[in-house]
Amino acid sequence: MTDEIVGIDLGTTNSEIAIYRNGRPDVLADAQGRVILPSVVGLSETGDLLVGEEARNQFLLYPERTVRSIKRKMGSDARVHLGERDYSPQEISAIILSRLKETAQQRLGQPVRKAVITVPAYFSDAQRQATREAGEIAGLEVVRIINEPTAAALVYEAAQQQGKRILVYDLGGGTFDVSVVRIEAGVVEVISSHGNNQLGGDDFDHKLVEHVLEHLKLKHEVDVSGQPRAMARILRSAEAAKKQLSDHPFARIAEEYLTEIGGKAINLDLEISREEYEEMITPFIEETLGAIHIALESAHLVSSQVDEILLVGGATRTPLIRRRLTEVFGKDPRGEVDPDLCVAMGAAIQGAAIAGTEVSAVLVDVTPYTFGTSALGELNGELYPYQYVPIIPKNTPIPVRRSEAFFTVVDGQKSVQILIYQGENPDALENIKIGEFRVDGLSDVPAGNTVIIDLALDRDGILQVSAREKKTGLERRITIDKAVSRFDQDQLDQARERIGSLFEGREQDASAGGAGSAVDALLAKASGKLDQAGEEDRAEIIDLIETIRDARASGDSAALEQGQRQLQDLLFYLET
Repeated sequence: MTDEIVGIDLGTTNSEIAIYRNGRPDVLADAQGRVILPSVVGLSETGDLLVGEEARNQFLLYPERTVRSIKRKMGSDARVHLGERDYSPQEISAIILSRLKETAQQRLGQPVRKAVITVPAYFSDAQRQATREAGEIAGLEVVRIINEPTAAALVYEAAQQQGKRILVYDLGGGTFDVSVVRIEAGVVEVISSHGNNQLGGDDFDHKLVEHVLEHLKLKHEVDVSGQPRAMARILRSAEAAKKQLSDHPFARIAEEYLTEIGGKAINLDLEISREEYEEMITPFIEETLGAIHIALESAHLVSSQVDEILLVGGATRTPLIRRRLTEVFGKDPRGEVDPDLCVAMGAAIQGAAIAGTEVSAVLVDVTPYTFGTSALGELNGELYPYQYVPIIPKNTPIPVRRSEAFFTVVDGQKSVQILIYQGENPDALENIKIGEFRVDGLSDVPAGNTVIIDLALDRDGILQVSAREKKTGLERRITIDKAVSRFDQDQLDQARERIGSLFEGREQDASAGGAGSAVDALLAKASGKLDQAGEEDRAEIIDLIETIRDARASGDSAALEQGQRQLQDLLFYLET
């Protein structure tokens, strides 16, 4: 069988995997029928690897053994602790990708080797390269990295009329992007993009958590910010309240026996209104609207010229977002395509197109950043040796090739140092340096010898750079495809071994979802507490153990999750 190319949305909060078949994208479900995999990784008490729902469930009891929101650290040198080892963001992301890969292989009945993975449009080269490396560690050939808003537009094109200008508003758990897209004659063309890689639904949660902490200080004179388990419980309740406020005017944040002071239990019980919540998050929403105006200016459009607004990402369910977009554009945003799934679906469409399958749309993407070099010039009225000279401006359709002429500054200059930057600041040193090389052996001629720098950016974001002396044709070139790579080949191989060993040590049923080692570990822990518990607590533990076992046997995932949470809370109460 020929390799099919899957589409993957590697999200901050949740991740999905999809395949294009029978003329439509299909998001693949795990053995429990779940299409959404929480982007959470952990290790159980017994050292078993937990991925997704199981890891999220244990976060309340063991936040120190659980990793969330790793996407926000992609492209950085950060390390996260899991068990007795530290891991890079690429490795944690590779665990999530490996879990998705398992799901696809089980559903398709064949190996999965190739993938299109989506990233926020405003991800930097470093973040994109880290995503590619995560795929490689997971044993996937990443055939294309595409922008999340672009992927969503591909899905939208399949169901909508052609000849429209669409604004894609993509607010996920940890990142925000806005893209202006033109759809016409089967071509999806991105005109401009803007965004913030550190803005998303997680920030909404943290505002609610701050509100709760302030409430506890005022009412109970207690600060639990240094208590990981209490903070994990507050975060869980804040997330639930956020979701409830999308559909209801009020939500309650309640946690019994959150902590203890002088032998006295501190219970959390706080009602919050949608009005209070919206006041907390208004600055974030206004920041996204500012990004919209920048994207529209780059596209040479005004709001009235936008035909449709497409909502992408789970955080767009917030009513305030819809209201503000309606006020700005004078029309209601569209959300008929599931905002949690449409990115993975679009990635699957692009994967099918790359594999040679005929699909309804052709993708034309843009670069979200400017690429250029530095030269002697004027900055702030003074002569400056590192003036930034853009060669490929942001929002240029890719693939693209651009050249610019530069001149030597002294007589007999024999060499030039070429520095390549990514960014928008007129001071090159304030941008990100992504590569450099030297051209030696220039002609012994007066100052003003012409050197032509050529930049070629392909669809995968790989940048080819060359510098050529016009007089003689002397040339040097480099390929910047791993200019900001965190791993060399040996490190990639070692990372594969580390991640592979984690999966090999994991119980088989943990990969299936509902009956994994996280549940077994929780039941074992509960059984060990029976002799220490009082009569009333002992009876409650036994009842919850039986409830969990019955739910697991019947495949009732909702009852199983509820039973786990109740048992986790009870065990936490007994331990404090």
